[in-house]
Amino acid sequence: MRSIFFFLLILGLFNYASSEEEKKEGFCSAPSVVSLESKSKPMYWKVDNPTLSPFHLQDLPGFTRSVYKRDHALITPESHVYSPLPDWINTSGAYLISPETGSHFVMYLAKLKENARSGPPLHYDLERFFFVLQGAVTLTYAPDVSHILKVDSYAYLPPGFEHSVECDTAATIVVFERRHSLLQDDVPELVVNSTDKQPLLETPGEIFELRKLLPTSLAYDFNIHIMDFQPGEFLNVKEVHYNQHGLLLLEGQGIYRLGDSWYPVQAGDAIWMAPFVPQWYAALGKTPSRYLLYKDVNRNPL
Repeated sequence: MRSIFFFLLILGLFNYASSEEEKKEGFCSAPSVVSLESKSKPMYWKVDNPTLSPFHLQDLPGFTRSVYKRDHALITPESHVYSPLPDWINTSGAYLISPETGSHFVMYLAKLKENARSGPPLHYDLERFFFVLQGAVTLTYAPDVSHILKVDSYAYLPPGFEHSVECDTAATIVVFERRHSLLQDDVPELVVNSTDKQPLLETPGEIFELRKLLPTSLAYDFNIHIMDFQPGEFLNVKEVHYNQHGLLLLEGQGIYRLGDSWYPVQAGDAIWMAPFVPQWYAALGKTPSRYLLYKDVNRNPL
């Protein structure tokens, strides 16, 4: 009962904030400066510039929305700690999820500065996936093969695949790495693509839009989902499963249930979900929400 009351309280606060904003603007008033600014900004700009960023929290010392529990964690932008990434050049990183939390993968944000260059994965059997959030990067492999990846583009690099990610000006990417679980007759291959080229997939019993960024064949032991919700849409299934998740909210805001807790979330928030933690999401506010979700697949949990 307490959890339901807390959820209804948060929902009421969201609705109150929205109604107050409507009262300020009125039906015949001009769009607010914030609305005009949002429309002029590039895709996923709030991941780097969230509403509750350190600048906006300067008058609230000690406050954070971040939470760490046995079976889940919410990592919010005001808690990010950046430091130079080992073996990378002119790049700082913030690790959001790592094996210390109980995960079998790492998830980190990498901010590439001028003339930045990636380092190799720590071990030869590590696979790497990265997704461009801001700016553009150049992926280079083999002697003379390169791809320019812009916002909403991504690449999967199989274990042992020599490559470099470089940046001439500035860019932000989110990176996932894990030890590959090899199947003898199924070998993963390089993937370079963009979200808008992936088809919408059927989601029986659900109303959100789903795209999978990697092939669904047995060679791949994880996938990355892009999930889109219109305001007011929510997951019908209250999921409890053996898969682990790493999530980055790219756009919008909503409520995420993790275990017995209900969290207001917004663009820029990251979430770790352990196996079998109850999980559920509802999109709130005036704009659609989108999140990127890591999920281990195609392997027996034994």
